Amino acid sequence: MTATPPIVDRDTWQRERDELLVREKAHTRAGSALAAQRRRLPMVEVDGGVTLLGADGPRTVLDMFEGRDQLLTLKHMWHHGKGFAGQCRGCTATLWNFQDATYLEARGVSFAIWCEGPYDEFAPYREFMGYTAPWYSLEGVDSPGISDGWLNAYLRVGDRVFQTFETDGRGVEVMMPALQLLDLTTYGRQEEWEDSPEGWPQDPTQSWFMRDGRPIPQWTRPGVTPTS
Repeated sequence: MTATPPIVDRDTWQRERDELLVREKAHTRAGSALAAQRRRLPMVEVDGGVTLLGADGPRTVLDMFEGRDQLLTLKHMWHHGKGFAGQCRGCTATLWNFQDATYLEARGVSFAIWCEGPYDEFAPYREFMGYTAPWYSLEGVDSPGISDGWLNAYLRVGDRVFQTFETDGRGVEVMMPALQLLDLTTYGRQEEWEDSPEGWPQDPTQSWFMRDGRPIPQWTRPGVTPTS
């Protein structure tokens, strides 16, 4: 039987919930303070003329702003020759959790995917997954205009382009609301590294990234069956 939290009366539960709420509010305020400091970071100029191949042909980084003042880019790994099921589970989780940039665009921010694979190889995958954000190929591109970060922020000032921020690792979790929601549940993410009570479920063989040999979102795509 899976372990569960102790059972208490409503007053006891409310008291402990209120104690945790104090820490949650402090955490929220700390996050706001970090965001304020992030907005005050200096910026570095990059080559806005770097060209990447997309659905409409070669486009410069400056073009990717689409007339807006800001640009966010997400780097997507690509495993050559691995087929759809063999593509990066972490990149899939990140991008699947962020399907639409409408609210970003309303604040003058464009969004694009920079994929490490060749365009002709990943274009069918983008269509298969149903992604609507523009994808561009990093294949063969070596320029200081292309950040090593997984998630990158740029600012356009006239025809000049500046990088203002980059992050990787768990910094990309900002794009994954599913993780934030799992953190609210009793059993959390059910990952081995989590600090959970004894007996809480953890399955090292099937994380929330993968199931039965595929990144989990792929099982929702038309035509995908257990034998495909």
